[in-house]
Amino acid sequence: MRLAFCGNDNASAYNISAGVLRNVCFVDALNLVPHVFLLFITFPILFIGWGSQSSKVQIHHNTWLHFPGHNLRWILTFTLLFVHVCEIAEGIVSDTQMKSRHLHLFLPAIMGFVAATVSIVYYHNIETSNFPKLLLALFLYWIMAFVTKTIKLVRYCQDGVPFSQLRFCITGIMVILYGLLMAVEINVIRVRRYVFFMNPQKVKPPEDLQDLGVRFLQPFVNLLSKATYWWMNTLIISAHKKPVDLKAIGKLPIAMRALTNYVCLKEAYEEQKKKVADQPNRSPSIWLAMYSAFGRPILLSSTFRYLADLLGFAGPLCISGIVQGFQNTTNNTNITEKVKDSSNSYLSSEEFLRNVYVLAVLLFLALILQRTFLQASYYVTTETGINLRGALLAMIYNKILRLSTSNLSMGEMTLGQINNLVAIETNQLMWFLFLCPNLWAMPVQIIMGVILLYNLLGVSALVGAAVIVLLAPIQYFIATKLAEAQKSTLDYSTERLKKTNEILKGIKLLKLYAWEHIFCTSVEETRMKELTSLKTFALHTSLSIFMNAAIPIAAVLATFVTYAYTTDKPLQPAQAFASLSLFHILVTPLFLLSTVVRFAVKAIVSVQKLNEFLLSDEIGDDSWRGGDSSVAYESCKKHTGLHTKAINRRQPLRYQLESYEQPRKPTRPVEIDDIAIKVTNGYFSWGSGLATLSNINIRIPTGQMTMIVGQVGCGKSSLLLAILGEMQTLEGKVHWSKNRYSVAYAAQKPWLLNATVEENIIFGSPFNKQRYKAVTDACSLQPDIDLLPFGDQTEIGERGINLSGGQRQRICVARALYQNTNIVFLDDPFSALDIHLSDHLMQEGILKFLQEDKRTLVLVTHKLQYLPHADWIIAMKDGMVLREGTLKDIQNKDVELYEHWKTLMNRQDQELEKDMEADQTTLERKTLRRAMYPRESKSQLEDEDEEEEEEEDEDDNMSTVLRLRTKMPWKTCWRYLTSGGFFLLFLMIFSKLLKHSVIVAIDYWLATWTSMDNVNDVRSTDDVKSTNKTYHVAVFSILSGAGIVLCLITSLTVEWMGLTAAKNLHHNLLNKIILGPIRFFDMTPLGLILNRFSADTNIIDQHIPPTLESLTRSTLLCLSAIGMISYATPWFLVALVPLGIAFYFIQKYFRVASKDLQELDDSTQLPLLCHFSETAEGLTTIRAFRHEARFKQRMLELTDTNNIAYLFLSAANRWLEVRTDYLGACIVLTAAVTSITEGPHSGFVGLGLLYALTITNYLNWVVRNLADLEVQMGAVKKVHSFLNMESENYDGYLDPSQVPKDWPQEGEIKIENLCVRYENNLKPVLKHVKAYIKPGQKVGICGRTGSGKSSLSLAFFRMVDIFDGRIVIDGIDISKLPLHTLRSRLSIILQDPILFSGSIRFNLDPECKCTDDRLWEALEIAQLKNMVKSLPGGLDAMVTEGGENFSVGQRQLFCLARAFVRKSSILIMDEATASIDMATENILQKVVMTAFADRTVVTIAHRVSHILDANIVLVLSEGFLVECDTASNLLLKEDGLFTTLVKTHK
Repeated sequence: MRLAFCGNDNASAYNISAGVLRNVCFVDALNLVPHVFLLFITFPILFIGWGSQSSKVQIHHNTWLHFPGHNLRWILTFTLLFVHVCEIAEGIVSDTQMKSRHLHLFLPAIMGFVAATVSIVYYHNIETSNFPKLLLALFLYWIMAFVTKTIKLVRYCQDGVPFSQLRFCITGIMVILYGLLMAVEINVIRVRRYVFFMNPQKVKPPEDLQDLGVRFLQPFVNLLSKATYWWMNTLIISAHKKPVDLKAIGKLPIAMRALTNYVCLKEAYEEQKKKVADQPNRSPSIWLAMYSAFGRPILLSSTFRYLADLLGFAGPLCISGIVQGFQNTTNNTNITEKVKDSSNSYLSSEEFLRNVYVLAVLLFLALILQRTFLQASYYVTTETGINLRGALLAMIYNKILRLSTSNLSMGEMTLGQINNLVAIETNQLMWFLFLCPNLWAMPVQIIMGVILLYNLLGVSALVGAAVIVLLAPIQYFIATKLAEAQKSTLDYSTERLKKTNEILKGIKLLKLYAWEHIFCTSVEETRMKELTSLKTFALHTSLSIFMNAAIPIAAVLATFVTYAYTTDKPLQPAQAFASLSLFHILVTPLFLLSTVVRFAVKAIVSVQKLNEFLLSDEIGDDSWRGGDSSVAYESCKKHTGLHTKAINRRQPLRYQLESYEQPRKPTRPVEIDDIAIKVTNGYFSWGSGLATLSNINIRIPTGQMTMIVGQVGCGKSSLLLAILGEMQTLEGKVHWSKNRYSVAYAAQKPWLLNATVEENIIFGSPFNKQRYKAVTDACSLQPDIDLLPFGDQTEIGERGINLSGGQRQRICVARALYQNTNIVFLDDPFSALDIHLSDHLMQEGILKFLQEDKRTLVLVTHKLQYLPHADWIIAMKDGMVLREGTLKDIQNKDVELYEHWKTLMNRQDQELEKDMEADQTTLERKTLRRAMYPRESKSQLEDEDEEEEEEEDEDDNMSTVLRLRTKMPWKTCWRYLTSGGFFLLFLMIFSKLLKHSVIVAIDYWLATWTSMDNVNDVRSTDDVKSTNKTYHVAVFSILSGAGIVLCLITSLTVEWMGLTAAKNLHHNLLNKIILGPIRFFDMTPLGLILNRFSADTNIIDQHIPPTLESLTRSTLLCLSAIGMISYATPWFLVALVPLGIAFYFIQKYFRVASKDLQELDDSTQLPLLCHFSETAEGLTTIRAFRHEARFKQRMLELTDTNNIAYLFLSAANRWLEVRTDYLGACIVLTAAVTSITEGPHSGFVGLGLLYALTITNYLNWVVRNLADLEVQMGAVKKVHSFLNMESENYDGYLDPSQVPKDWPQEGEIKIENLCVRYENNLKPVLKHVKAYIKPGQKVGICGRTGSGKSSLSLAFFRMVDIFDGRIVIDGIDISKLPLHTLRSRLSIILQDPILFSGSIRFNLDPECKCTDDRLWEALEIAQLKNMVKSLPGGLDAMVTEGGENFSVGQRQLFCLARAFVRKSSILIMDEATASIDMATENILQKVVMTAFADRTVVTIAHRVSHILDANIVLVLSEGFLVECDTASNLLLKEDGLFTTLVKTHK
């Protein structure tokens, strides 16, 4: 067939006698002109102008200006392209019905398509380079195209072409589109004035893009990039080379920052407040405020959602059309096609839509559009949700900063509630917003679906729909049950964690007493309870999954069976597959509905809580809060005289005069300026309405030290807070002499930030080295700082290193001293300090540092010995001021009080002498050192090890990281799967495969049934028909039933397997950890081990099974779909290869980026939550310092950082979904085209298409689940890393039965050439020690720190590696004994007293072996009997966690009793008296001498004075035994080490 532009089957085609424009072909040719013109002009510009630079230089994004009408132009161009596609299709379809080729029918349309594409590319390039003059070319093109199309339209009107003809419609639409595009172009000229005007307009890019830090470009890119997330490519590809960090994701754009959104929401909320201001019982509505602030994006998102849902119905309709058309063509092959002549080559729309290929292309386009709209809807809701969360967090934070202190202290608003608001309620609202569009989109979707079904199948469709609707409430019920189960699981796991934590804290004691197994069992018991509730959780999860899979099967079964028996017509394939596809669409909203309803309920509750919080009491706005105190101050000045009188109304004038005399200072009259703060007639309350402080009249002199003293609970701290404005003022006034600026305040309970030591002290002030040094010296912090691993750059606080109370308090005092403020308030800064530190702080810090700066100091204290230093004293009693004045005044006026103070001072002095010995600080430092560098051996090795490790790490890192980042952790997955047991694994795989085979079989059967019916339609009798029908229905029902049962079985097996795996992993982990060597606990931070039991176990328990289920389900669905399509049309496999490759790369790149972004999201969330709880705890301090603004700023930064991470994560998910959805659409297109050309019969075409459509839904789930699983497998990997640890060797050479029952009876110890090290790769800590201890001797061991004293005590218990020599006790070498036997027969008292939560009985004897009498006897020996008797419950009285309800001394005595309960003939005391006061220590010494008179006692001495009366003293130095004799003999050696030690310690 020869080609010709106008076709060669019609001679009149080239006839122009009637006028050129009357010739159709010529008009079509004329239409080519503008397109060719555009291509000629733009190509050179595109290639020469930009080809050269854009390929080399990435044009920086700050030139991304959008010309006016930017989005409209993109939308119009896309519409134009779509219409062009229709025009091309219409031309080709018309052309197939001609005798010869008529190029003029489709060639101009193809050229138009190319030109439209070029126009938008050209426009984009001009826009990015901001060169609008070149837009003239486009302007001309639109005009020419508009004119030529109008000519064509006019020509059709003259010919009288009816409107129903497709070509006429297309031409009409084109005219409108070109006209609109022309208008857009004119608008650009009007606004930018780049041509025809004298002064073109200068424009700047948006503010965000001028700032290079903004990397989130979604709001600034063009429409196509917005829809496909093209701009994310750079980030996702770069993630492959190096991990994504906070720098890579940059800053949030201004419009999304928390501050911007906070302002919006705040205004809207204030608006609501105004509305309800006059109605006292109504509270402002947060809902309306949220709607007015964020309503527009939600509406936009909902619109996208509606469009997507409506386009979703194109799938079933197109399937129905294609199958119908296919059926018709196969049935109508024998009818010859009538060939139209060229004069009437017009198609009507119906004919056009009957063409199967046209339908296939339409289906493809509909899918692409639907998916784009859906992702756009998701993105908009996510962004709005994040904005809302940012705004809410800022609102909550601002409220926290203004909360009245009484609210917090009276328990109306607990820290827990505030943390919940931040962590839970805001997220609930955010999630609700994500799911919000579903609320109104779902009903529409369901109604549309039911209507379409009814059209297809009539009444029987309603049966199926009814099945779905009736089963939906069950889903809701299951969902609520799930939430309950999760809650109870949480309770048990908290309890289990508490127990685990105790075990880990006291692990050393448990090992030394051989009690690991008792405690292990107790954790296992709680774990069993937790697993029981996890079982309920798993059951409900699997039911929910089962319902989701089984409902569509049930609905389809009901529908088709009803259809078969109620209608005479056989079921058509077109009907069957369209309705199947509709059922699939219907199930999703119904399944989601239960979730959405649940979230809606939660959101309503959250909003109520938020509202309560936002309306709770605020702190009073005193005049000084606004800095407007000058007025009050002026008024004071006028009546100076009057005021002084008013203050001291009750006292004689003489007193007033005396009160001006100050010791150590020249007397001078007090000016008003000399009074920094003055309280007149003050009554203050903690919000209960009852005055806590009453009738307060005091003044605080400027630049001097005022002390506030009084008994505990008389209102000293309250007075400080009242002055600071934290209490409610009932009446009276606080005058500040100057404006109330910042006050440096150190609260009684130390409050630290989660930051470095330096940041805690500087607290936002500029750093001044000299001042910093002076302050740290005054607070004697330097020795403590030196102990920290990174000096003053060490993180402290909740997440950092735990400091002792004294250390925390000194840091807080240092903070107050460092601040450059006129006024300093110290609230009992000495309470947690020992006497040396208190004196040092008083002398250096307060008297020297503060007085030199002439700062006003108010000091609350109990240490009366400092009273002589005070310039002014305020004595308080029961919330009133008892006396005020100098010490001299009080001595003269109130002799009684003075004497009372004197007796107290004497008593304190006596205590001091006692204290002088027990030096608390050295202890604290010791504890800190122990926490930092467990055991001496470690500190020796510290430096060498670390350097080596670092070097090794660096080498490994770079090479392996890149490999590891892209690899799925298959090995870990396999470990996880096998830890559930092979049987369950096999069962799971088998049932999964079976289930999917059955589901495929159901659809396959449907295809054969419907196709058979049609073939047999004509030839068979009624009988055959009915038996056929019964046979088909029966098989169909059996298969469906089997499918439903298998759905249940598979969902149960997966959950069951997950549970077993979780159970085994936790069991192994716990046992492994408990049996680990003590060195492991010294080296591994407690938090790290606890994390395995909390976060990682939680992931293994609850997150991996559903992910695994979802992953296997979606993968198998995709595979079965591909298999089915390939079976129907083998050619499909060829097209699958490129799609498969694309898919592989998409998932590979996405997984890496997603993992990084997920980690970023998690790691940025913690600091945010911590910041909130910190602020709530340190409210008074922050407000006293006036640092609210700085903290707000920090909160906004943290929120934005977390939000940007979450935004990127969400954008990455959209990036993936758009790509997998487009791949799915391509699969549908290829499947449709191959099955139309190659297909066997209509049933299979329908089947292929149905499966192709399901793939689009499940492809992205495969990748998302893969990515999730990869992150979650990290938990399994971490747990496994602990499982490979070596345990202690518990089995000895001797059988426990060979050891005598009462060994060791005598308590004779021989140490023969003993060499000890902590691990076989470390240096020895004891070298060749030889000693002999007779039964019943009292032995002292001493030496300097690090000499190996404690290592020797551990050697008796084989806690360390004895690699040479041996210890023989009562004739048995201890290395031959089983560990449990050895440790259960010796007793030890450790330096840190450790008690466990439980009863006192449990603490003394966890094995429950002893009688009560024995326990009371032990308590009596330890001088605790009376104290325990007075407790409710006696021996069964409860001990709180860590024994917090007893003092340190009492705890140590309990440990003594515990050692006594175990009647062992050898007792080892490892610095047991280090942490107790003198009195308790004397008791201990006495007890040891009397109660243990006949036993061998080995004492490792903290202070040498304790072992002076021992029978024998061993002196160690650097691991060698240097001296061994009685103390008296050793003291005779003048230069001996023992003598030196005794001298230095005296």
